[in-house]
Amino acid sequence: MSRNRIRLDRYDQSGYSRGRSGAVVLLWWLVQGSLFRYSLHPMYGWRRFLLRLFGARIGRGVQVRATARFTYPWKVSIGDWSWVGDDAEFYSLDRIEVGAHCVISQRSYLCTGSHDIEDPCFGLVTRPIVIRDGAWVASDAFVYPGITVGVMGVVAARSTVTRPVPDGEVHAGTPAAFVKRRIVEESDGSAALPDGGVQRNGGHAGRSAG
Repeated sequence: MSRNRIRLDRYDQSGYSRGRSGAVVLLWWLVQGSLFRYSLHPMYGWRRFLLRLFGARIGRGVQVRATARFTYPWKVSIGDWSWVGDDAEFYSLDRIEVGAHCVISQRSYLCTGSHDIEDPCFGLVTRPIVIRDGAWVASDAFVYPGITVGVMGVVAARSTVTRPVPDGEVHAGTPAAFVKRRIVEESDGSAALPDGGVQRNGGHAGRSAG
């Protein structure tokens, strides 16, 4: 039988910086649990204001649902016209950068913090997450620390992302793996590729990622 070597009594995160004082962190949690959480559905401007007030970089037209949660908003940036769904979790112990025209769907979890499983003191490990322009993280997906989802990349519903998602690829499963390329139709009937190319096509099957 193995002997336990884990010593949580020696856990120490004194080298980690939350980026703001304890008083500011507490104030944000109070605001998030009241003025943010119980704001009316269409009050997107009010929620943008509160996030910016606490240091988040929020672009034009961003729509964040009232039940979305941000651990430290000053470590978050969201580009123009992006959407954040109900109960989405921004566990922003490190930077989370979301580009323009992105969708972070309901109950998805962007996790920038974990622990070193080989450290007997279970040391904290943080790495940033980057979601590039036009990407979609679908419902209930879990994104590991250090992951980049490329331009127009898609993470399908309930996937667990342990590796980067290249530009214009759809990944699904646990762990998430390549499924197909994403081709987005233009108004003239052609299809735009993430690298700027154009493909003529007659329609697609299986468009939804969840």
